[in-house]
Amino acid sequence: MQFYDMYKLNFPSYQIPIKNKENKMLVFDSIRKKWVSLIPEEWVRVNCIQFLINEKKIPKSLISVEKEFKLNNLKKRFDIVVYNKNGKVHVLVECKAPTVKIKQAVFNQISKYNLVLKSKYLMITNGINHYFFIMNFKTQRIEFLKELPSYGL
Repeated sequence: MQFYDMYKLNFPSYQIPIKNKENKMLVFDSIRKKWVSLIPEEWVRVNCIQFLINEKKIPKSLISVEKEFKLNNLKKRFDIVVYNKNGKVHVLVECKAPTVKIKQAVFNQISKYNLVLKSKYLMITNGINHYFFIMNFKTQRIEFLKELPSYGL
């Protein structure tokens, strides 16, 4: 059984390069332009990136993956950020492995990250369940969306 059969995700099917090198499965991250260990969360991340590019029409050049930032003097890493044309964070995505249930702690995590990153849109996914929000900065609350709008809308 193939890795991608074990973790069938709720994304369209994409042609994502996978290889075995020295008995280690690797997947190609088209944003970082490198091969990374094929672990469940990474499988979700690379599929989510393809979803953003292919379904939401986000230019690759505006996507950043696994970058460090500071939150209360602690080093944190976001999974995926989409910038707008002005260089401000437009979409913040938190990815979890397919076996991880999306609980309140994950909503708390992305909310804390967004205190620093100040993204208009938020997405949480474990590859199976996807949650989309828009941030209302006036009320400091998130509002659920049925889907993430396509880029530029």
